Amino acid sequence: MTFKTRFAPSPTGPLHLGHAYSALVAHDMAIAHGGTFLLRIEDIDQARARLEWETQIFDDLAWLGVRWPEAVMRQSQRQQAYNQALDTLWARGLLFACTCNRRDIFAAAQAPQEGAPLIGPDGIVYPGTCRDLHNATHAQMPRPRNVALRLDMAAAVQALQADQSARPLLEFSETGSGPNGETGQFDVHYDTLAETVGDVVLARRDMGTSYHLSVVLDDAEQGITHVVRGRDLFDATQIHVVLQGLLGLPKPVYHHHALIRDQAGKRLAKRDDARAIRKYRDDGCTPEDIRRMIGL
Repeated sequence: MTFKTRFAPSPTGPLHLGHAYSALVAHDMAIAHGGTFLLRIEDIDQARARLEWETQIFDDLAWLGVRWPEAVMRQSQRQQAYNQALDTLWARGLLFACTCNRRDIFAAAQAPQEGAPLIGPDGIVYPGTCRDLHNATHAQMPRPRNVALRLDMAAAVQALQADQSARPLLEFSETGSGPNGETGQFDVHYDTLAETVGDVVLARRDMGTSYHLSVVLDDAEQGITHVVRGRDLFDATQIHVVLQGLLGLPKPVYHHHALIRDQAGKRLAKRDDARAIRKYRDDGCTPEDIRRMIGL
């Protein structure tokens, strides 16, 4: 099997030093193993995606010395694949429609009987408000417009427990490290998923999919063997392992890397234009300067 990594930026702003680090780590790993580095454009958020940002992504990566095959996957062209996966999960009774907004979820999670909101890898753990409003196995699945589609995590766990062949899939291999230095082989624990992760969104309103669903389907479609990404996504890996088990997808090796932070220790975001690759280029920096800045 060919060693494959990828870099999957969203064209919603300029690439910054953190993006450069992730792209170069993935690119260097692929080269070192005689493998292939792929580029994917995560443009499911069409309200924010811009062609000019995509063009600049290509230009900045090429300037950094990153090379990839010309065929670039775009999530905006893969809605049919996302729909098929959602149809499969809905038919198995593993999804439900949710009309809650963020304010609703925050209020429900802070209700006196609930105590302090529990924070999981996808934000506040969903309190289950819409979970039992209809029987998902006997209703037509709505296409997300005014509703989101959530994974019923408790039902998903039951389905995976019933399928003994899926049990080996609920683990993953980490060659980088998590926020607390975690590395090696990890088991995803059935008994805590519903409580600590909750009913994650698999199709956002007006978007038709979500990061969690798209990333596992796209990685499988591209044959990614090693997922390289920031360690802020380490805890989300258990969500992806669950989806891989439910959908019968191959399981890549994960490599979570350190985050590039500013002088105050805050993780860089796209709004940090002062650290945009384009600005460093305009100021006369070289690709070698960028590598030195980020410790490569």
